[in-house]
Amino acid sequence: MTFYGFVRAIVLPLCRLLFRVQVAGSEHIPSSGVYILAPSHRLILDPAFAAFATPRRVRFMAKREIFTTRIGRRLFSALGAIEVDRGSTDRRALRASQAALESGEPLGIFPEGTRRDGPAIENLFDGCAYLALKLDVPMVPVGIGGSEAIMPTGRLLPRIRRVAVVIGAPIEPPQTTGVRRRSEVGDLADVLRERLQVCFEEATAWAAGAQAPRSGVVAERREDG
Repeated sequence: MTFYGFVRAIVLPLCRLLFRVQVAGSEHIPSSGVYILAPSHRLILDPAFAAFATPRRVRFMAKREIFTTRIGRRLFSALGAIEVDRGSTDRRALRASQAALESGEPLGIFPEGTRRDGPAIENLFDGCAYLALKLDVPMVPVGIGGSEAIMPTGRLLPRIRRVAVVIGAPIEPPQTTGVRRRSEVGDLADVLRERLQVCFEEATAWAAGAQAPRSGVVAERREDG
């Protein structure tokens, strides 16, 4: 068993016990090949909740600050995390992310860039759409609902709240002629924002006690919209 698998085998059952994690849309995860997992982000534990989507190791992009200590660097590097400087266009991180995808591993990017508050998915960074378009790999939106209520802004101690994870249909990048225009990256990022918003709303409602999303509901909304 890999170190990632070992940690996952401990952390995910603990999360399921504490937060009663529910998952819908697992059928949308590609059965083979690479893809970019694109979750919403409201809590530091969201990478663990996103890991419910697939048993495969996901190479998450993570903020540089968690690598500043010796323990942090060793731990997160062993888990496969990719260090990124959120304050700039980190080309080194983009190259490392591209290398991860080209080696056959799924990549995890929080397209909002950092933890956000509230019900809206907005102001996405372009890195996720850029890599998807450049490497012709699908993006899989993942809405994580309920996690914000565990540690809302201003609270010092966490609360036990139910968490729901809703996985949307893969977003296939459009075929290009080899020249990737900035407008194409922006358009693809807009599509991701819209689909991720749907997933996030479904997950938030489910975590609050609504009925579980129907299988394929996210894909149906995409086609109807």
